[in-house]
Amino acid sequence: MRLRSVLATVTAGLAAATSLTAASPANALTGNACSPSVSIEGFSDALDKTTYEGTFVGNLSALAVDRDGGIAALSDRSSLFTLDRTTLQPTSVVPLADEKGAALDSEGLVVDLPHSRPRSSGGTPIGTRLVTSETEPSVRRYEPDGTLVGSLPVPDALRVAPAGRATSNQTFEGLTLLPGGHTLLAAMEGALSGDTTGIVRFQTWDRTAVRKDFRLSAQYGYRTDSGLGVSEATATPDGRLLVLERGFTSGVGNTVRLYLADLRHATDTSGIDTLTGQDGVRLIKKTLLTDLVTCPSLGATAKQPQPNPLLDNIEGMTITGRTHGRLNLLLVSDDNQNPVQITRLYSLRVRLP
Repeated sequence: MRLRSVLATVTAGLAAATSLTAASPANALTGNACSPSVSIEGFSDALDKTTYEGTFVGNLSALAVDRDGGIAALSDRSSLFTLDRTTLQPTSVVPLADEKGAALDSEGLVVDLPHSRPRSSGGTPIGTRLVTSETEPSVRRYEPDGTLVGSLPVPDALRVAPAGRATSNQTFEGLTLLPGGHTLLAAMEGALSGDTTGIVRFQTWDRTAVRKDFRLSAQYGYRTDSGLGVSEATATPDGRLLVLERGFTSGVGNTVRLYLADLRHATDTSGIDTLTGQDGVRLIKKTLLTDLVTCPSLGATAKQPQPNPLLDNIEGMTITGRTHGRLNLLLVSDDNQNPVQITRLYSLRVRLP
């Protein structure tokens, strides 16, 4: 489905969702602005603390637009939902598991090329799902019905200690496919042991010409703001990245910042043992688009202290289309199945510099 068509259906769905609060038309140019580059169009708490076919609808850590225009939503409790593109309500859920049948700490999601080419009711090929798990970490490929069909190689250094130098629960948090579908990128949430705190690694894979699978490729360093980690990375149509940085302070609440990152001219760090900000190593360039604390709250309420009641533990992000030169983003927060956190969907518009 074309980006414009997906945008129309997803925007309509968010507008129709229960509990939606949107900026008024009178404030369309200024009243809903978070920054000169970003505006918030609305939010919905309709999925919060709900169930679908006996599965809790929450713990959502990633979003992706499927090839038929629907929204794939990944729970970090090994569940993959499909959300109706108009209502944003669940229409299906499949369980995910590793090679031994064990649950995943599933965090990143990409809809890739069809594997055995199943088709939707409309005849559109449905893509396989590439899913990260923070446990090892790993990137596995699944059919839409949850059947595991393969996995990608991971550098030893990125594995959780003692197998590697990564910290548990600080590994592959974001996953995105760059334009053209030839390069896959996974974003580490935290730094490796030995690397300077705040410098995290972004790993890429390139698709092979013959087998069409992915092989390890370049790696890059990215510096997060103090106290924040990467919660998602999504490729823009021009090949740059939108990166969410997120943190939490007890008694204060969440910090969520949206950056535009550019891989061009960054040093391949795959052969560099430790990243300390040393001379000659160019990190990924980033530009702040907005700190979401500056967004109008639109009447949102929070279940715990927040610097802006609109905020929660935002972990998932996908580009759903483009209108008048602006990208439309759909974001989701992970409620951790916690009574004081919220599963909340957000609609943003972003103008790239």
